[in-house]
Amino acid sequence: MCGIVGAVAQRDIAEILLEGLRRLEYRGYDSAGLAVIDQPGHMQRICRVGKVQSLADAVEKEPMVGGTGIAHTRWATHGEPTEQNAHPHISEHIAVVHNGIIENYEELRTQLIERGYRFVSETDTEVIAHLVHWEQKQGGSLIEVVRRSILQLRGAYGTVVMDSRDPSVLVTARSGSPLVIGCGVGENFIASDQLALLPVTRRFIFLEEGDIAEVTRRSVTIIDKLGNEVIRPEIESNVQYDAGDKGVYRHYMQKEIYEQPQAIKNTLEGRFSHGKIDFSELGEKADELLSKVEHVQIIACGTSYHSGMVARYWFEALAGVPCDVEIASEFRYRKSAVRKNSLIITLSQSGETADTLAALRLSKEIGYLGSLAICNVASSSLVRESDLALMTKAGTEIGVASTKAFTTQLTVLLMLVARIGRLHSMPEETEHEIVHALQALPSRIEQLLYLDKDIERLAECFLDKHHALFLGRGDQYPIAMEGALKLKEISYIHAEAYAAGELKHGPLALIDSDMPVVVVAPNNELLEKLKSNIEEVRARGGQLYVFAAQDTGFTSGEGMTIISLPHVEEIAAPIFYTVPLQLLSYHVALIKGTDVDQPRNLAKSVTVE
Repeated sequence: MCGIVGAVAQRDIAEILLEGLRRLEYRGYDSAGLAVIDQPGHMQRICRVGKVQSLADAVEKEPMVGGTGIAHTRWATHGEPTEQNAHPHISEHIAVVHNGIIENYEELRTQLIERGYRFVSETDTEVIAHLVHWEQKQGGSLIEVVRRSILQLRGAYGTVVMDSRDPSVLVTARSGSPLVIGCGVGENFIASDQLALLPVTRRFIFLEEGDIAEVTRRSVTIIDKLGNEVIRPEIESNVQYDAGDKGVYRHYMQKEIYEQPQAIKNTLEGRFSHGKIDFSELGEKADELLSKVEHVQIIACGTSYHSGMVARYWFEALAGVPCDVEIASEFRYRKSAVRKNSLIITLSQSGETADTLAALRLSKEIGYLGSLAICNVASSSLVRESDLALMTKAGTEIGVASTKAFTTQLTVLLMLVARIGRLHSMPEETEHEIVHALQALPSRIEQLLYLDKDIERLAECFLDKHHALFLGRGDQYPIAMEGALKLKEISYIHAEAYAAGELKHGPLALIDSDMPVVVVAPNNELLEKLKSNIEEVRARGGQLYVFAAQDTGFTSGEGMTIISLPHVEEIAAPIFYTVPLQLLSYHVALIKGTDVDQPRNLAKSVTVE
């Protein structure tokens, strides 16, 4: 959500800021803007609704010169997507960009109006600009002024403040929204994600919660939340912005679906030894911690929550370890009882999901045995604040609807189940079965992708549909949930998922010839029960689309279309069966003509509650 880029340099930086915004487009946004100081006391500001390219076109017509500036992509919270509501926001010589939500903005807005300030936007961010301007009248350096200002804010923010009268400095502050400083030679940069700055530097300083930093061309001064000057380590990053262009693919989502065999290979690389799981990357003390685990609590949001739900089946069925899964936004706001020797596992693609981070911080206060993050970004807040961390190694995922990040999360989770299980009472042969299934998985998915054209034809059946039902049983139920989420995310068709055994407890009332029912049907111990559930739908005139294993005995007929899938090892079937549902959603979205990579109202990295 929202993207920030800032620079203090000797060269003109408008193009650097625009390129940074382009690299943050994956986060989701609806408007973009930038402000550059062209001479002391004066700044140029341009904002546009829509894509970064619209902003770039405007800058080309009205070139911006100057070495100090800030830029932003906005995902609307307060106020509609308009140029007036786009960042940066201005209060005379003060300019501000901001990620997050200021919860007490109405109270501050009223105070500032009483002080004579005039608001031109509907945003909470404009409050920060006027507040800084007001506090500046009381005296002090810009970093002192910003510190006094943010003490009055409640909520989450990552913000950068610029004073056009002094192009030598930017001040940035972090509370609940990530910020990173990029270190150059005679120039420094600020961004909400290091990916934005890779064209200009690979040296980064990651701000911690509550930090305020003064950034000039030659120095970075950081004050922590207690007001003490601190030194944060400078890290040489080896992160690759490997999204590149779309190549032969129409969309990033399609590209990322097809990247999954290689992404899973990357996830597995270096993590097997003599037919066993090797997590030596966790350090010498990890097994000591994991061997004490008597319960697992998984915390996640969205697609990652579905990963956790699958893992619950694995932890209990394979490792014999009790497991609970909870949505992070619910976990953090209820009083929970912590089980003895409970390990908290957090799942997040970005590692900056606000609710998941807050849940992790809460867990440290209420007595969990330890914390383990499963994440795609090694430098993220979630990884840095966890006791242990496992990287999914999925590579950059641009499409807002998660695909390879989901399947690689599941891959890591299955390996973790095997490792914890072996430290308890899981038989060695079960670990061997898991290792074999995971090693075979990339080639299994490659085979599956050859069915793309069949699934594309199937998608035509959804052209005039407004609702859909997804069904699964056992560890395929969360996969049905993920399939429903994908369809609603990118095609805007209302979709729900149910455990198939629950049909007669309500959902059967929805069944008619206009309601497509999508079923995932591997050949497992629940197959016969699932067949009975399918007949319940068929008897009521429902239109069934069944993704079934080749040896399940299904045949297409009146009201039922079968997509026959290649063999896959049962342990890895949840990972495998999610891929055809991704393809189905993708092709339905194409037919519907929606924005596949950046669906309306959604963001890739959800950094607000």
